[in-house]
Amino acid sequence: MTSIFERAMGDDFRRLHPMLQRRFGVGLEAGEACIGRGVMSTIRRGPWWTVPFLQVGRLRSILVPVVGEDVPFTIECYPYSDPFRRETVTFVREYAVGRSPSRFDATMVLDAGRIVDYLGTHQHLAVDLELRADDEGGLELRSGAQRFHEGPASFAFPMLASGRALLRERWDDAAERFEIDLEVRNDRFGFLFGYRGTFTCEWIPAVDAPERLKPVRHERRT
Repeated sequence: MTSIFERAMGDDFRRLHPMLQRRFGVGLEAGEACIGRGVMSTIRRGPWWTVPFLQVGRLRSILVPVVGEDVPFTIECYPYSDPFRRETVTFVREYAVGRSPSRFDATMVLDAGRIVDYLGTHQHLAVDLELRADDEGGLELRSGAQRFHEGPASFAFPMLASGRALLRERWDDAAERFEIDLEVRNDRFGFLFGYRGTFTCEWIPAVDAPERLKPVRHERRT
């Protein structure tokens, strides 16, 4: 049994730089967590009209409405088995900017051979992810279809009201650190949000995630 990311990527996983293979090898079988600490050289957003959109996302830790430069951040990736016995990996980011830290919660599972990313504290939004290795051993992640789940309601979330994410992550051999670059764009209105930064990782033994990193509720539907 390999990590959910290796199973989703298949042979392409082995094209990743060894450090990225370790980072995305986090899982129950490996028995370790990955804690990244670094600095976002820039966090930016789109025009003024994107602010209400980002503020709504902040309520459930889905989006980060702040902007800034040289912002310290952490990202905590812990494996655990959720109430539905699915192997799950947390990707919880916290940004030390403003009067109180901003947090972006995500938990990932493997479903029908693809990674599904649940966003937010209540797993309201389920997003299909496409992962591939680039020619330099970096990871490229693109978001696809999105679905909203709440109580009995469940529907395809309209992309006109949401954004598509493109994330690139690579390992810098000279600096011995990870580099990360994210852009979220709306199909009609263009750029919504993005950041760029660097971080280093610490790997620690773990077969469960701290409760503070888990969602308030888990959603069975993907």
